Amino acid sequence: MTVKPLQDRVLIKRVQEETKTAGGIIIPDNHKEKPAQGEVIAVGSGYRLQDGSVKALDVKKGDKVLFGKYSGTEVKVGADSLLIMKEDEILGILQ
Repeated sequence: MTVKPLQDRVLIKRVQEETKTAGGIIIPDNHKEKPAQGEVIAVGSGYRLQDGSVKALDVKKGDKVLFGKYSGTEVKVGADSLLIMKEDEILGILQ
């Protein structure tokens, strides 16, 4: 099953966070925070402007992005847990 986001929405898969700190301390699963970075899996068609035209999104499939801790809506697609959010919830693109 695949998901195609509508309009200005983006489908994101969270990246795996490190299980060790820089000092070598292993972080147990129950104390880990959800990572605030991910990879764009799919994008919608774009914003609908007042004149009826569509403006394309700034992010594209494959971009690594940063987003807020509580941004988006978590959805389950098969065995994957993904986020779907509006493009304006994305804080930046990692380069």
